[in-house]
Amino acid sequence: MDTVLILASLFGLLLLGVPVAFALGGLGVILLAIGGFSPLMAPAGLLSAMDSFVLIAVPLFLLMANVMLKGGVGKDLFAAVQAFVGHWPGGLAVATIISCGVFAAISGSSVATAATIGTVAIPEMTSRGYPKSFTYGVLAAGGTLGILIPPSLIMIIYGVITEESVLALFMAGVGPGLLMIGFFIAFSIFYARRLPELEKIPRAGWGERWTTGVRALPTIALALTVITGIYRGWYTPTEAAAIGFAGALFVTVVVLRTLTWKGLTEAVVDSMRTTVVILLIVAGAKVFGKAIALYRIPQDVSVFISTNIDTAGLFILVVAIVLLIMGLFMEALSMLLIMVPVLAGSLTVLGIDPIWFGIFFVIMVECALITPPVGLNLYVIQAVSGGSLTEISKGVLPFLALMLLTALVISLLPQIVLWLPFNL
Repeated sequence: MDTVLILASLFGLLLLGVPVAFALGGLGVILLAIGGFSPLMAPAGLLSAMDSFVLIAVPLFLLMANVMLKGGVGKDLFAAVQAFVGHWPGGLAVATIISCGVFAAISGSSVATAATIGTVAIPEMTSRGYPKSFTYGVLAAGGTLGILIPPSLIMIIYGVITEESVLALFMAGVGPGLLMIGFFIAFSIFYARRLPELEKIPRAGWGERWTTGVRALPTIALALTVITGIYRGWYTPTEAAAIGFAGALFVTVVVLRTLTWKGLTEAVVDSMRTTVVILLIVAGAKVFGKAIALYRIPQDVSVFISTNIDTAGLFILVVAIVLLIMGLFMEALSMLLIMVPVLAGSLTVLGIDPIWFGIFFVIMVECALITPPVGLNLYVIQAVSGGSLTEISKGVLPFLALMLLTALVISLLPQIVLWLPFNL
């Protein structure tokens, strides 16, 4: 009964519009007071939430993403990819998806990925005859790759909560990320073949490919430097974020010379604001997590699940349905910080690998990013394109189905997730 009342109170606060950080932290403090526990646990929880070397990667990856965004690297990246695949059926859509995947490997941010590539790709695609709803759908869905393809800010937070290896989570995201890109590309080619009115793009010559490739090479090299260094163990994810930020400054200021002082200032301010929001939510979740642990809610949920849900498959199905419903009115980080502490204890009971579950959870959170009315990527694309929310929501439906298909495939074939982190 306590579990139902506490969760109902939390969702009630959120529906009333109370900021997530204050809803979590405030309810946690109230629970501590009602339960007769020391109120000093609240500030102790706040300090422990912030005292994490891994979390330092969050503002650094945000800085890297925003510097690259303000430096306009999306234009060069898109032009280079388009030169190689633009003549394919649906070539511009394919170029958009690949560009989103590459930028995701730099930024770790869904919003930055959608905004950076969307600014360039939307005018190009619509001018070539692509339906607006499809164009918006490609960008909104492609942006979600920012939290699946490593480095991923959501994976960092998940690793902190569950005390799992962030490096293992990063490696586990590679297979599903490539699978999802493959699904998106296949659908885009199939869709484009059904639209004969699309303007055909001639095959680019090797001169154009060389010119655009050289221009985009520093961005691609930065992505490879960050990812390779993490996987080879040359540096930790946090150190990789610092190297990535320094590399982003070098690429945009020294090599491309596209970042202005005003752009750098805006990048720093935007990163600071986002970091404060994320850390406040993490701190509030830490206090809430401490309170529900003292009330033995995770243990009660585990007992309930073990009593009523006797298979891992049924558990995963129930979690997927719950997350899809929550995604209609909650954003990604809130879902992660509310649900993972409650569900983590059940993973061991049902024999579910926490690394695999982390990737599954991220894919379901990706779905939340493109489901109205709270899907953040929908509003990013709306801001970039000026399109209507209805039009954008219509365009993401096929890609939402492909995301769910990806979740189903990794459920049936978990080695897509687990092979890389446990074999390298």
